[in-house]
Amino acid sequence: MSDGNYSDFGRDSLFAQIDVRAKLSCVASLSTITLLWDRPLFQGVLVVVVFLLCLLGNVAGSYLKSIFRIMLPFYLILLFTHGFFNVQYVKSLTGQAELTTLWRVPSDIWGIGGARLTQEGMLFGLNACLKTVVLTLVAPLLIFTTSVDSLIAGLVRARVPYKLAFILSATLRFFPMLLADVRAIIDAQRMRGLSVERMGLPGRIRVYARLAVPLILGAMTKSQQLEVVLQSKAFSGARDRTYLHDTHLRAADYCMIGVSGLAALAAIALYACWGVGRFTGSL
Repeated sequence: MSDGNYSDFGRDSLFAQIDVRAKLSCVASLSTITLLWDRPLFQGVLVVVVFLLCLLGNVAGSYLKSIFRIMLPFYLILLFTHGFFNVQYVKSLTGQAELTTLWRVPSDIWGIGGARLTQEGMLFGLNACLKTVVLTLVAPLLIFTTSVDSLIAGLVRARVPYKLAFILSATLRFFPMLLADVRAIIDAQRMRGLSVERMGLPGRIRVYARLAVPLILGAMTKSQQLEVVLQSKAFSGARDRTYLHDTHLRAADYCMIGVSGLAALAAIALYACWGVGRFTGSL
């Protein structure tokens, strides 16, 4: 296992022993619930649950840190955009005639003078941020704990057309190769005396922007090679075929599918009948 290959970290975890179809049901349930709920407190609990599942799945902590570091500016923009500008929609959700002002921009500032930062808007922005956290964490929970071969077999067992399953698996195989190409290009630049770490943000943006051309050309070359290989092997995409790594549902898998389905149905019923999880302007 190489240090830079995040996808290998979760393969020896307990979560990796679960069938792909059970993992898909869990991911679908978590995604449905997080998209349904609008209340920050509920979303926070869901974030904790998904984070604990990631720990159970032995998802690389370095990957999680890198994701949050990359997404932090986006979260801040999302938070303050809703806090300042999402007024009418938040009013319609809460039924309030006026929102609670946390801070007002001085009126003498051109363009944005008098704009208000509202408590309800900030809470709605916080809810949106927590939604993206959940959706960001459920993807590695499935991908990093499942081998590509097992993923294909599980998707086909779940009645997904084999061609679609193959396209997904080919896409997942491409990402590690693209990351390896990026590292190789950056290492080559370092050998020529280019120190990316010592550059400021504008310099790094220019360097990373120049990676796009060789990266795209390399990806096109690999895709053409894959096409030639598939044609030489007379690939038809037929579903009736044998698999080296087959999957079978066990008692634990059926239990996870049942719990995931019941959790999603309960969340939908509580939301529709009693408004549990609706945004009320408070935590």
